[in-house]
Amino acid sequence: MNTMRTNLHSSVHNWMDQMGFRLNSSQTNEKNQVVTRHYFFETFNFLEKTKTSEPEKSSFVCFDPYGETLKVRSLLDLQTAFYDNISQLK
Repeated sequence: MNTMRTNLHSSVHNWMDQMGFRLNSSQTNEKNQVVTRHYFFETFNFLEKTKTSEPEKSSFVCFDPYGETLKVRSLLDLQTAFYDNISQLK
């Protein structure tokens, strides 16, 4: 399972770099050692929560075009939500 999570983390970050996502904000909860990062591109936003000692166990949440939250379990989940959101800009 750790390999799958590591692959999700690295594949999401590789895709983000290729697409040109920007880090909007980053907050650290010192008590729990959890970092929450907010990324955006055009009108698409998503969040990443990472425990500082275990970055491979990051969790991602994004939003569909209607504002509903979607838990990202694969890169395809994130890409689908992204392209649905971008297609609504026409």
